[in-house]
Amino acid sequence: MGFRLPSIRRASFAANHSSSKAIEVPKGYLAVYVGEKMKRFVIPISFLIHPSFQELLSQAEEEFGYDHPMGGLTIPCTEDVFQNITSHLGGQ
Repeated sequence: MGFRLPSIRRASFAANHSSSKAIEVPKGYLAVYVGEKMKRFVIPISFLIHPSFQELLSQAEEEFGYDHPMGGLTIPCTEDVFQNITSHLGGQ
């Protein structure tokens, strides 16, 4: 019997909007958009309490405020930076 560690999932923003059926976010997860190409990542909500992720949220607030035209949470960093931060959170 195994167990699953929290992980991130990536999906293309364009692919999500081109299909009539939106990809659902599982309970306990949150969709965020990252990078210039607005890649969609689905992350565990447990990431929200970590100081390094809270710093990303503060940057998002400074850049976009609370009313962003995307309608979703957009993180203003590169995909590489985002994946580096979240990879350290996944093992905690």
